[in-house]
Amino acid sequence: MLQVLANRTYRHLYLAQIIALVGTGLATVALGLLAYELAGANAGAVLGTALAIKMIAYVGVAPVAAAFAERLPRRAMLVTLDMIRAAVAILLPFVTEVWQVYVLIFVLQSASAGFTPTFQATIPDVLPEEKDYTRALSLSRMAYDLESVVSPMLAAALLTIISFHVLFAGTVIGFLCSAALVLTVQLPSPKASEARGIYDRTTRGMRIYLATPRLRGLLALNLAIASASAMVIVNTVVIVQSIYGLSEADTAVALGVFGGGSMIAAFVLPKLLETVPDRSAMLTGATVLIVGLFAGTLLPAYPMLLSLWFVFGVGLSLAQTPSGRLLRRSSHPEDRPSLFAAQFALSHACWLLTYPLAGWIGAKAGMTATFAALGTIAAAAVITALYIWPSHDPDEVEHTHGELAHDTPHINGAERTATGYRHRHPYVIDSLHPEWPRP
Repeated sequence: MLQVLANRTYRHLYLAQIIALVGTGLATVALGLLAYELAGANAGAVLGTALAIKMIAYVGVAPVAAAFAERLPRRAMLVTLDMIRAAVAILLPFVTEVWQVYVLIFVLQSASAGFTPTFQATIPDVLPEEKDYTRALSLSRMAYDLESVVSPMLAAALLTIISFHVLFAGTVIGFLCSAALVLTVQLPSPKASEARGIYDRTTRGMRIYLATPRLRGLLALNLAIASASAMVIVNTVVIVQSIYGLSEADTAVALGVFGGGSMIAAFVLPKLLETVPDRSAMLTGATVLIVGLFAGTLLPAYPMLLSLWFVFGVGLSLAQTPSGRLLRRSSHPEDRPSLFAAQFALSHACWLLTYPLAGWIGAKAGMTATFAALGTIAAAAVITALYIWPSHDPDEVEHTHGELAHDTPHINGAERTATGYRHRHPYVIDSLHPEWPRP
């Protein structure tokens, strides 16, 4: 898997990703402590509002940012957004009111909503070979999982010698180092072949996404993924410390086991996807999540919960990691930022639904009902994915153009029929192919 790091451009981008993730993790810990300092017993409400603001920024800002990404050099855009994030992190330790936290979090997460999809859309252009890109996706998945384990541990160690306000300095350093690494490489910035208005550029990714059957299936799987991950992220602390009466360390172990399962699956995925289709791997992972959610209704003892969380991690990685391959297959290079932004917005819209559900049902009806409700949502999502994502999903699709003039370059060599010009090629939604051809 590590062979892909021999590519200098990707190596620098991957290091930038890791450093920025660690910085973000430190900020997450510091933000919780800052909320407690400002709001005391109401810190939970402050953090909940901050997370909601984060999701709203992700859902609303990402498509708009992608529209500008089409016009701007990607390297300049990524560096600018890193600098904005660093500037916000500098200001966070000096806030004195809760509303200031909300404003800064919105700016910070809006910058992230522009940065992350643009960054993700650049990788398939840097690594055009599918095998290399698959390895990069797995490394990226492992980076996210490792950050969720390392950042809290690093923060805990640092807090023994420094104030939590200083943790924000680590975030600033992370974003500045990320910007510096991006500056050291040349990044491709494919341009659209035709001029487009702001509305077309803002909605283009969403229109491509919703017109592509495999991506509609991905959207359904996003809901299944969000159901399981919301259960883990929102309710682990409740189950371990309130129901089992165990310690914060036991909560950390449970979350670490979840991340470990995801990392192990990500490690074996490149080899697995050489022989198993993306659809089969992702549906298998989502099915694992469904089985795990319904198994959770038994509320096993802590050791069994660790096993269940490990299974959740494996299922999550199987279901989620190949999604970048689907987006790559379904777009031209110049459309990738907008398509990755659509995936970013839609997947976070699923979390915007399941996060509060996981918390509200857990508080009102208990964990058994929460497992069952989220399991039902995930099962419905997977059944929907099976229905709308055809099992036969080739790259090249035979189709007919009935509306193009005979001298249009696109149909050179096409077979003329009674209904138009018929040919076959890798099919993606664009101005010449606004709809998916019917079987």
